[in-house]
Amino acid sequence: MSSFKNKKINILYLDDEPSNLEVFKALLRKDYSVYVTSSPDEAKEFLLTKDIHVVFSDQRMPKVTGVEFFESMLKEHPKPIRILTTGYSDLSCVIDAINKGQVYKYVEKPWNIDFLKTTIMQAYEVYVLRESNENLISDLQVFNDKLVKVNSQLEFMLQQKNL
Repeated sequence: MSSFKNKKINILYLDDEPSNLEVFKALLRKDYSVYVTSSPDEAKEFLLTKDIHVVFSDQRMPKVTGVEFFESMLKEHPKPIRILTTGYSDLSCVIDAINKGQVYKYVEKPWNIDFLKTTIMQAYEVYVLRESNENLISDLQVFNDKLVKVNSQLEFMLQQKNL
């Protein structure tokens, strides 16, 4: 678990308001690698070129909502943990976020820095656990394949002995 504590967490934040992007980056840049953009296309480029662990998106943007952005990234980038943020209280948006975008949490603006950092750490823990589970499943599949092969060889040897 020491690598968990020492690894720099990569965060992507999508928001149409430049001041929000600046504040977000200023609050978190000392502790995390923070990538910010106001463009959904550039956000997708970051997802392609960087090892992003946690993605924040504002809900209300002119070209795409946060939920729509998360929904669009799920097929190609299901691993990053998604967190929706907004300055508006909109229950239907939260329900959509959970149902369509598979959002981990919903964070209201203005941000409480301690809550934000705690949320990031919890999201990263989920990311690491999911990755560990995938590795275990992969290892189990390799082990199972070897077991099937050995079993087949043993059956062949047994048939040869009985001839």
